[in-house]
Amino acid sequence: MQFSQTDLYHVYNRGNNQQRIFFRPENFSYFLEKVKKYLLPYCDMIAWCLMPTHFHFLVNADNRTLELKKVAGQERNIFSEGIRNLLSSYTQAINKQNKTTGSLFQQNTKSKSISQGSNLYDRICLHYIHQNPLKANLVRKMEDWEYSSFRGYCGLDIDKLCNKETAIQLLNLDLNNFYEESYRVISDGDIGYIL
Repeated sequence: MQFSQTDLYHVYNRGNNQQRIFFRPENFSYFLEKVKKYLLPYCDMIAWCLMPTHFHFLVNADNRTLELKKVAGQERNIFSEGIRNLLSSYTQAINKQNKTTGSLFQQNTKSKSISQGSNLYDRICLHYIHQNPLKANLVRKMEDWEYSSFRGYCGLDIDKLCNKETAIQLLNLDLNNFYEESYRVISDGDIGYIL
């Protein structure tokens, strides 16, 4: 994955063969602890959502994200290594829990730059991430899904992953209108710009 400083990125991956990646409530919590350990030191998290078969992050890249790290004698991007470590350590834990072996996630995590030149697509990506549980019919209201940053933005939870101040500034968010804006339908054409 390649990153540029001050760009927003939609980072996502899914289960290998579209299989489940979260099997129990504690799996979601364990994954989020790994996110804190392996990703938060290297970016500002703007939004996140964990789904039974996949995950989404909206991250703001900065100088920390661009750092390089020597791994097996090669220079590698520190954020990409964080993703690799997150998925590898989580997979090991799930394989142990389920008495399975092999890959849990698809091989390549996707990373799409979301232009900050147009706050429209930045905010569309934020809302798209939060709308995932609703569109998958897992809940009737987004605030009922506890494994996303939506509840934190609505003031229903304290979100320890997201940097809301950075999000408000970068996306020009008005939290007074956030809830209504979050429920607006996103067209397939707009989704094409963020995936």
